[in-house]
Amino acid sequence: QVQLVESGGGLVQPGGSLRLSCVASGSIFSINSMGWFRQTPGKERELVASITSGVNPNYADSVKGRFTISRDNARNTVYLQMNSLKPEDTAVYYCNGLITTPWHGSRNYWGQGTQVTVSS
Repeated sequence: QVQLVESGGGLVQPGGSLRLSCVASGSIFSINSMGWFRQTPGKERELVASITSGVNPNYADSVKGRFTISRDNARNTVYLQMNSLKPEDTAVYYCNGLITTPWHGSRNYWGQGTQVTVSS
């Protein structure tokens, strides 16, 4: 099976920075794409950033210029560098991967989530 594990969340003051990491492990044939989503209670889950095997990252307008997504294909790891954090960025951040395995083909996998809180 495939497991995604996030790390790097926490409490930070407005204007601060955090770096989230997500490592995919298991019997992985290939990773088509990876990304970060976030969600707050009562709100729909929204895409924050995503990246394929190519150099073509995508960002939500609300984080463009502040967040940077990167991917280490050899280590099956995706990162989210978050700078100039705002209280509106407070959410549970989930790692997502569209991953192909020998047993199940291509599927979406989700991490457990990591809490990011931006507050004074």
